Amino acid sequence: MNNFQISISIILPTINEEENLRSLIPDLIENITLNNIESFEIIIMDDGSTDNTKELINSINKENNYIKFFKRDNEPSLPMAIWEGIKNAKSSHVLWMDADGSMPAESVGDFIKIIKENPNQVVIGSRFADGGAYKGILELEEKSLLKAIFNVYKSNDTVLGMVFSNMFNRLLRFIFKSKVLDITSGFIVGKKEFFSEKLFNKSSYGEYFIYVVSDLLKSNIEIIEKGYVCETRKYGESKTATSLVQLIKRGYPYIKVALKVRDNNGN
Repeated sequence: MNNFQISISIILPTINEEENLRSLIPDLIENITLNNIESFEIIIMDDGSTDNTKELINSINKENNYIKFFKRDNEPSLPMAIWEGIKNAKSSHVLWMDADGSMPAESVGDFIKIIKENPNQVVIGSRFADGGAYKGILELEEKSLLKAIFNVYKSNDTVLGMVFSNMFNRLLRFIFKSKVLDITSGFIVGKKEFFSEKLFNKSSYGEYFIYVVSDLLKSNIEIIEKGYVCETRKYGESKTATSLVQLIKRGYPYIKVALKVRDNNGN
């Protein structure tokens, strides 16, 4: 197999994720360096943290200079934080992921191995592909809702958010009519040139990812889904809505986007 040389920028949008970053960043650096890539950087796009995120980054950078910290001045926005990270990236490839510890650094290492062999493709981290699992379910064959609820209940995530997200992704897949299983993933790596501002500036939250998937399919860019175990949050508060009313309000834009793009998804 060919093994192409690539550079990669890891983008982490953050709001008060100091404690999660404390363990995530060293794990990322370890897993990236093990894969012998040309160069890498970690971009923190901060959306108004009131904890010591910036001080933590300054401290880590005393030992290495892999991390760039950007404090956004505009209104907090997950999609635009990601886009601004992409825009500031210096590498051939970009990868973005949540900073809350739910997306493991070990999976980043797996994605890099795949993308080094397939540099013109995109890898999406999938909770629903083979080898993937959702919060509270440690093995795919153990799809026990009660066990999932118990594990999430013990964590800093919300049971309602977990159940809703799982069911909601199935609904969106039905509307979108795509073979991509995790169309709300938010865990992806691909060439920087594959992504443009128009995919991010029309969204308020995670629905941007449906635009991303739709555009990749429309552009005939091959998508590889790699299963990963989505972990429960260890520190801080979930950014997912915590009441049914809030979840419905947040979910409505996802449905609108799925309906809007389903005719352009390449199928």
